[in-house]
Amino acid sequence: MQRMTTAMIVMLALAAPSASEQSARDGGWRSLVDGKSAPGWRGYRQKTLPDGWTVADGVLTRTGNGGDIITVDQFGDFELTLEYNVAAGANSGVFFRVTEDDPVIWHEAPEIQVIDNARTDLKPAQTAGANYDLHPPARDATKPAGQWNALRILVQGNHVEQWINGTKVVEYELGSEDWKTRVAASKFKEFPRFGTARRGHIGLQDHGDRVAYRNIRVREIQE
Repeated sequence: MQRMTTAMIVMLALAAPSASEQSARDGGWRSLVDGKSAPGWRGYRQKTLPDGWTVADGVLTRTGNGGDIITVDQFGDFELTLEYNVAAGANSGVFFRVTEDDPVIWHEAPEIQVIDNARTDLKPAQTAGANYDLHPPARDATKPAGQWNALRILVQGNHVEQWINGTKVVEYELGSEDWKTRVAASKFKEFPRFGTARRGHIGLQDHGDRVAYRNIRVREIQE
């Protein structure tokens, strides 16, 4: 067997696509979790990923107390796709345009609800796929707890779309009169920065329950 020389190793390294090149080849999509680790994530207001979030076989799971986590990178306009799997009765969520300006993540960032819809204590705007506490989903498109659900989020300027299992369940405009009216009638009225950031991190909520995420992919949308 031929031994690899230093020159050969250098040539292979030069031939390998960079992360940005690979992203371009994949239509701008990139994965935020690999098979054994989550280098694209860290704790909210932390430098590393908390021990309560673990990765195995490409699945990022909340297995213990770890707090909310966010992407290392920030995004303005983007499309995010992932699959989530909640335990019976479990609650979580996906935040966007997180800025870390407040000690509490939901004081500033809108949340797409991730939850077991079999719970009986939920208002319509608290069910899976909702813009939490503001916009209820048009219909329940979820699969039961223990099964994988596909979530797609599109954020472009002020326009937001939220899809569950191929069905668009929520659509709204940040900063619109309808948005302002709903926020004014909610708990978010106490937080003037809520939903105002133009760019920020993507976040996953630790609500004390077991939830798993996989196939987390994002692509930035250029103006």
